[in-house]
Amino acid sequence: MTEIMLASASPRRRALLSELGWNFKAVVSYFDEVPLEGESPEAMSGRFALGKAAEVSGRFPKALVIGADTIVVIDGEVLGKPADEKEACRMLAKLQGRSHTVMTSVSIVSSGRQLSGFVEKTDVVFRKLSEEEIKGYVATGESLDKAGAYAIQGYGMLLVERINGCYFNVVGLPVERLSIELDKLGFSLNKQWGELN
Repeated sequence: MTEIMLASASPRRRALLSELGWNFKAVVSYFDEVPLEGESPEAMSGRFALGKAAEVSGRFPKALVIGADTIVVIDGEVLGKPADEKEACRMLAKLQGRSHTVMTSVSIVSSGRQLSGFVEKTDVVFRKLSEEEIKGYVATGESLDKAGAYAIQGYGMLLVERINGCYFNVVGLPVERLSIELDKLGFSLNKQWGELN
């Protein structure tokens, strides 16, 4: 059986695959995520996902490596992880009462070669928030390690009015699309839906 590796330090992504019962190993990638001048958000996210997977594949060439990168985009601006509470408040103030796009790029690599790559997009609409509500949410500490300064699977669910697209993509990994791509590569879920074979 081919070893499956998730090139990610994200506990959200690890939890999603664990809940499916998939047999995988999570490995931190040391790929340097540096944006290029003039690079579009989608191109940057795709390059980061491939870079993460390729770096881990270089260390584990026999494994099938999944790399992913999730970004929040509004008005063409990429909102990454806030540096502090002040920046988190700024991001949420920008998102409140409006629609933004959550984009996750996924790359599947083996022996240093990309076997599959795709991007999933979900539109998320925030309800209108007061300054007190924003400060109250940021005070929970939940926003500081999340792209766009919120977690839809946590207290952040109270900020979201509606979404159009894959919910799990907003969490950090579009597992339904990922399973389809793995199936195309011959790594199908078994009858018990317990592991990849």
